[in-house]
Amino acid sequence: MANTDEATEVASPEEHKRSEPGFGHVGARLNKFTLLCALLASTNSILLGYDIGVMSGAVLYIKENLKITSVEEEILVGTLNVFSLVGSLASGKTSDYIGRRYTIVLAASTFLIGALLMGLAPSFAFLMAGRIVAGIGVGYSLMISPVYTAEISPAMSRGFLTSLPEFFITFGILFGYIVNYALASLPPHINWRIMLGLAAIPSIVIALGVIAMPESPRWLVMQGRVDQAKEVLIKTSNTTEEAELRLEEITKAALSNNGSPDSAQQNNWRGQGVWKELLLRPSRPIRRMLISSIGMNFFMQASGNDAVIYYCPEVFKAAGIHNKKELFGVNVIMGLAKTSFVLFSAFYLDRFGRRPLLLVGSAGMAISLAGLGLGSKFLDHSDSKASWAIVLSIVAVCADVSFFSLGLGPITWVYSSEIFPMWLRAQGTSLAISVNRLVSGVVSMSFLSISKKITFGGMFFVLSGIMVVATVFFYVFIPETKGKTLEEIGALFEDKDTKNDKEGREMTVV
Repeated sequence: MANTDEATEVASPEEHKRSEPGFGHVGARLNKFTLLCALLASTNSILLGYDIGVMSGAVLYIKENLKITSVEEEILVGTLNVFSLVGSLASGKTSDYIGRRYTIVLAASTFLIGALLMGLAPSFAFLMAGRIVAGIGVGYSLMISPVYTAEISPAMSRGFLTSLPEFFITFGILFGYIVNYALASLPPHINWRIMLGLAAIPSIVIALGVIAMPESPRWLVMQGRVDQAKEVLIKTSNTTEEAELRLEEITKAALSNNGSPDSAQQNNWRGQGVWKELLLRPSRPIRRMLISSIGMNFFMQASGNDAVIYYCPEVFKAAGIHNKKELFGVNVIMGLAKTSFVLFSAFYLDRFGRRPLLLVGSAGMAISLAGLGLGSKFLDHSDSKASWAIVLSIVAVCADVSFFSLGLGPITWVYSSEIFPMWLRAQGTSLAISVNRLVSGVVSMSFLSISKKITFGGMFFVLSGIMVVATVFFYVFIPETKGKTLEEIGALFEDKDTKNDKEGREMTVV
């Protein structure tokens, strides 16, 4: 089994170089080309965000126009998440085979077809077909955006750049809310089709924008295309010396994978054997990486965030707000709150670290969901629809999505894409995100049914309890990765004795 501590030579000259200005430290100049590539890759994530936001309003008109039941509504909403599981599972192998760059094109193209099918849907069955295709595209985009961004980013700005997918998800949600509000006055047999069909526009922009993006240097090294990788690193680094240091670390990591050096030199490595190493004979460090990554993705969706956003209008209809414009207005307020907090998280993630923001965000969600449960419970048992309970519910739901955007939202994508070693990264991340999508689909497709049994208030108390458990899990299992290169992170998951033995051997070499 390959060592997962792929990088660090204690007290090596390379470490001293990395401590100098220009090697990714906070305050070092952020490479503009790297930022452009990260922005283009992360724009893929706007597709999921837009669907979450716009579907929360469009489904009200779909119910009215196509006369669907609440169960059909749940299936319609949850189908995209369930089939994004297919895209997520396939994306790891695909990106190892054809490269990160072309996988981004595939994700955008697939969602484009789905968006057109949804916008032109003459029936519920046709609409479902569009949701299935779009879901596969979303699954691809959720894996490839953070992985590509992580692989081109320097260590000290990786948190900021890799959290950009969550910003675009949040921006997409807000844009979807605004489209809901703007088109609410159109006839119900037209407005929802326009709402869903507009998602085709960003898909086209993304597919064209990828022309300006280079391939991931780490994928190129694994293909034995070291010279091309160096060219990309020179473009994405502030100095040639920095690019050479990064290339040296990446090459060393590629050579540490038992079995891959030969295949990389023969230019035919396509991710073979990865599933066996991940699932059938994982080492203790790899097993810990899987537990951490899968656990974080599980709790991200078990928190009910997607379902709360999808069904927020239903929640506030039950609270006594029936005017659709007012419902969409509450959604816009919630979207603005999410966007503000995800921006704060993105800018301070590399300064404060992953763990502090994750723990604060998760604890804040637990408290907010408890407040939302309290307000909803009172409204369920009151005929007067007290204004204080409505205000508490609105404030609590805004706080819940804000704390999510501070912690779990961006950090899940950052963490999932950075903790696996290079040859396991794409497929390990795809496995974790497939769990994310599965749980999201289950929660979205059962949220209304369970809420009818135990009320919305009861459901929010359950979600609050889940977030208490999540906070404990994060405290125990999630190490801090701030400031470490992708090649250094594996050491965090090793046994202390093994790590000390390895460091001692490296000191002897130095």
